[in-house]
Amino acid sequence: MASKKYLLLAVVFCLLASYGFSQRVGASYDVKDSSVVPSKRMPQHTEFLNGTYNFPAKPRNQWEIGIKGGTFNVSGDVPGKIGFGGGLHIRKAFGYVFSMRAEYLYGIGKGQHWQQANNFAKNGNTQDVTGWVGVGYGAPMIVASSPGGPLIYVNSANGLPLTANNRGVPVFYNYKTNVQDLSLQGLVTLNNIRFHKAKTGFNFYGFAGFGGTVYDTKINALNGTAKYNFASIPSGTYSNRKNTLDALKNMMDDSYETKAENQGTRRPKLFGKTFKPSGTVGVGLAFKLSNRINLAIEDRQTFIKDDLLDGQRWQEHPQGDAALTRDFDSYNFGSLGLNINLGAKSVEPLWWLNPLDYAYSEIRNPRLMRLPKPVLPDSDGDGITDQFDQEQTPQGCPVDSHGVTKDTDGDGVPDCKDKELITPTYCQPVDADGVGKCPCDSNCMGKPVMVQVSCSEKLGSLPSVSFKAGKNDINDDAKAVLASVAGRLRNNPECKVVVIGYCSSNKKEQQLSWDHVNAVINYMVEKEGISADRFIFNYGQEGGDCNTVDLRSAAEGEEGPNTVPAPHPNLRKN
Repeated sequence: MASKKYLLLAVVFCLLASYGFSQRVGASYDVKDSSVVPSKRMPQHTEFLNGTYNFPAKPRNQWEIGIKGGTFNVSGDVPGKIGFGGGLHIRKAFGYVFSMRAEYLYGIGKGQHWQQANNFAKNGNTQDVTGWVGVGYGAPMIVASSPGGPLIYVNSANGLPLTANNRGVPVFYNYKTNVQDLSLQGLVTLNNIRFHKAKTGFNFYGFAGFGGTVYDTKINALNGTAKYNFASIPSGTYSNRKNTLDALKNMMDDSYETKAENQGTRRPKLFGKTFKPSGTVGVGLAFKLSNRINLAIEDRQTFIKDDLLDGQRWQEHPQGDAALTRDFDSYNFGSLGLNINLGAKSVEPLWWLNPLDYAYSEIRNPRLMRLPKPVLPDSDGDGITDQFDQEQTPQGCPVDSHGVTKDTDGDGVPDCKDKELITPTYCQPVDADGVGKCPCDSNCMGKPVMVQVSCSEKLGSLPSVSFKAGKNDINDDAKAVLASVAGRLRNNPECKVVVIGYCSSNKKEQQLSWDHVNAVINYMVEKEGISADRFIFNYGQEGGDCNTVDLRSAAEGEEGPNTVPAPHPNLRKN
């Protein structure tokens, strides 16, 4: 019977496992949220937010209430059948691992033996001066004692001692018991501390506790008012027990009208039923359906120091007289339950949360972590940190953004040592003090001769401007190029620039070439403030890229218009 119960639990587990293991996982709760922190923990929460305490306060978490139902069966001297049980519980977490719950259980257990018992042993339910008298089942049997000798079992139907041929009427032990218990259990969660997920969709736990059990056991001994006569049913063996049980089922009703032995007045009673302290152990697996609801599969075993849950004190060997054993009965409750979390302004019950979630989130994306101010070394003290500094600069020397000593005139002597800060190019090279020697002929009387420098030397090689195919918009890269050209023109106001566009094989190319040159000159005039008369408009040339405009310094005496009419204005409009 027990194997069928475990098979049922395994099937339910398989149905729920696919759901439970695919549950979405995510962050637990916002540790800065003061609304979930109870008032008694607010001082710690305040210290944590101020950075003076490392640990956040434990949040207020929800209660869990649950209802469950499932299989109930008794482990005793009489083989048990699978019965029904139901229960209620309320649970509260004391930490992320440990929680406690109070649980009420009601169970109905039945049992039926498939082997005969010949009224051998204490199977009765009353006691007289002679001993235990078996009035519940078949013909009575008494237990007498001879002075100084062992117990003598007597068939009271004929007064003769029990022998192999004088055992009395055979019976088949049976029972039905109603069990109720109330227990307080401690639960330990085994899998919510996770290193690779913030949360889990299932919760595995073990539990143990203590409480009290009351039970009321009865036997089915009478068919109406007459006792059953089992003589026609042979004692079964394990191989043919099904046939024996079927025969018993056809013979017997379902009345269970006779009270089984119940310890008499020697044991405490509650509501007229036997009361015993009990201990409980078990395991459970819960599957999260939402933040408020979960399903749980549990199996619990409860032990009581009593051998009469099944109404039979002694375990009787069906084939012999002396094989008597005594042990204590227990009962098992396998259940499927629905649990609901209750509580406002509270986080989930702590056994669903991962206590490492806050620490991992701070390491990954710090929000409350107190980070030290960065210390960036600057070994030469030039204001540029070593990771960006390209040279070790002498103290007091101004540097550029790369930590390189400034050299305004480019003569190779840093400004901090240059006695002639700006030395003309034609007077270089210079001496160690940055002073150059300008060229002089035989008639200069020691005065330097001013050497004429052309605009091509002053402006140097000028860059080109590129356009997207078929477009004449000045993009950001082109703007940067033109800004550098404008700087050179400002430093050399006497120089002009020729703006050259290419391609003229058809009207479209001619107009596009004109548009490119016109766009460059207009940008330099309107955005950079360079006078229009410093440009020479030159478009439709051969030997260049249709989408490129070249710039070069005008040769001495070179002239040209700074604007020309559009060659094909209609194409330009289209």
